[in-house]
Amino acid sequence: MKRLARRLFGSSLNRFLASTIRWLNICLFCFLAVHPLPVNAQFPSATKNVTRSVSGQFIVAGPSGHSPMASLPGIATNSEFARLEPALLTVTAERIKESLWTRLGIGLTTPWRGQVFLTLHPARSLGERVMIVSSFSANGWNYQVELPDVLPRTRFMRAMTGVILLEIANRNPGARTPEIPDWLADGLSQQVLADARQDVILAPPEHKVNGLAVARLNTSERGLDFLANARQVLKNFPALTFEQLSWPSDRQINGDDDGVYRASTQLFVAGLLKLKNGDDKLRGMLENLPHFYNWQTAFLTAFHEHFQSPLDVEKWWALQVVDFVAHEPGTQWTPAISRQKLDEILSAQVEVRSVSNSLPSRTEVSLQAVIRNFDSARQTAILQTKLRDLELAQFRVAPALAVLTDGYRRAIADYLGQGEGRRATMLNKHSAPPQKAGAKETLKKLDALDTKRRSVEASIQPDQPALAPKDLRLKARP
Repeated sequence: MKRLARRLFGSSLNRFLASTIRWLNICLFCFLAVHPLPVNAQFPSATKNVTRSVSGQFIVAGPSGHSPMASLPGIATNSEFARLEPALLTVTAERIKESLWTRLGIGLTTPWRGQVFLTLHPARSLGERVMIVSSFSANGWNYQVELPDVLPRTRFMRAMTGVILLEIANRNPGARTPEIPDWLADGLSQQVLADARQDVILAPPEHKVNGLAVARLNTSERGLDFLANARQVLKNFPALTFEQLSWPSDRQINGDDDGVYRASTQLFVAGLLKLKNGDDKLRGMLENLPHFYNWQTAFLTAFHEHFQSPLDVEKWWALQVVDFVAHEPGTQWTPAISRQKLDEILSAQVEVRSVSNSLPSRTEVSLQAVIRNFDSARQTAILQTKLRDLELAQFRVAPALAVLTDGYRRAIADYLGQGEGRRATMLNKHSAPPQKAGAKETLKKLDALDTKRRSVEASIQPDQPALAPKDLRLKARP
């Protein structure tokens, strides 16, 4: 009987203890749900300096002292790198927010919703990445940004732009976390960096003079042309298409493509802001991002007055690039370079398979082959790119090939239904769209242009190297 009693009592006691622990866990969960732990509790104040910005939105924590990376030769005086300190970073963050809000038409007295915690740590390398973590609590969304205290200015500006745009998008939360398109974060960050009216990134003092901290401020007067750097890049390289802007590679984002991606995003965003109520539409796109599965749908919804499909965006963007380059086309190509460039434009790189199970190989085909053999969607994608390249090339080809280049442009534009009436159609939706040329008619035009081109190219001689000054003096003697 005693053994049975111990078993019954022990079993009841175990059940009682398990029930009590479960009840305590439920109470603790409910308490944390109503009274969440403050997010800034994650900052160990004993080892880090904590600074709050003037609006209270940005809280910066960082170690005291300077990173060893900041003392490397060439870093302290290199304007391409940002050296961050907690006290100055709060001011920098407020300046970036003010610049972005102004561009998006947000009043500077508008209350913010999400708090941003910036955590600085000593840089381990100059290529260190920035980490952004979003967290949701009963008070809404908050954001933590892990930053090395020395990093490239473009990378720092991109991270700050991204988290500020994310805070705007999450003010109207939906069923999913918003996806900020890369081109928007990069384009706006390049706009802020190009603003000549103020240097938004504050640097710590470099040395002391008579006990006073002194910092050197390097400024370059660029007037009010925020696109000056983009102009310089796009003189020598073609701007990316809208599809390429939508899916950039790490190499392009890091600027390892000679800055073509960054220049293209800056020009693209600047063009959108110039549209009627462009700032309102970009802000509306951000606010609606949580309610769509992808940013493309949110973008087309916000800009439905101008674009009905991605193809409409591509057409508009091609016009923007042509108009931009036309104002400053750059140096003119020599006849030999013009011939080479035109040959490249008038052929398409495609993948072909000799048999169904073989690996694809890349080969060049003529535009006539594209029209004859490819389906409508693939034709349009290839010919749309070639049309843009021809429009850009006509400003730089040698006079001997200028008429031919314009002839090819007109033939492709007519086939795509983007002839001379396309500008009126883009500007006035009530205008009748231009009629498309048939495939047979277009093939005849291209064949005739090819015949003329072969005749003209036969008379073009290879470029001769310039004579040295010594040679010129010798020839000048009697």
